[in-house]
Amino acid sequence: MTRVTCDITVSTDGFAAGPNQSLATPLGEGGERLHRWMFEQPDENAAEVAAILDAGAYIMGRNMFGPGRGDWDADWTGWWGDDPPYHAAVFVLTHYPREPLPMAGGTTFHFVTDGIHFALEQARAAAGQKSVAIAGGASTVRQYLSAGLIDELRLHIAPIELGAGEPVLPGLPNLNLKQVGSRQNDLVTHVTYRHTT
Repeated sequence: MTRVTCDITVSTDGFAAGPNQSLATPLGEGGERLHRWMFEQPDENAAEVAAILDAGAYIMGRNMFGPGRGDWDADWTGWWGDDPPYHAAVFVLTHYPREPLPMAGGTTFHFVTDGIHFALEQARAAAGQKSVAIAGGASTVRQYLSAGLIDELRLHIAPIELGAGEPVLPGLPNLNLKQVGSRQNDLVTHVTYRHTT
């Protein structure tokens, strides 16, 4: 069966975004510091970035796709410009239907209103022999972890504290993870976990 992975960056106190997320601060107050490792050290972290972009399909929550709530703003096409980095099918969890949105580079956003299991079924079909990646945000990752549907969790821990925001792991019931790898530099510690039964 298709492997399901998840890459998410968190602060040392466990938040994937800071407080008060908005259009102006999509990662919340201070949240942009989480991802310095990707942009300031691309060569040093090239293997981890390549692993993130190696999936055959992606799943994300509506909050990761955009700041809107309620009915869709048809002009909103995501945070990434005309050529999003995914270059594959992306399934966006939402309560509001929307037609598929094809973008440059092979990315097409599909909007799924039937829940996490249906989104995963569609993503597996689209991924072929490659993995499915749970792209985020924190709420989406928590739902898939709670359901035991993530085979490999790759946490990228930035050496900052946010104090509040969107937590990833605290309070999840029956979370059975085994650490299988780690690597670090001054901006991030990469830790890989596998789901165990």
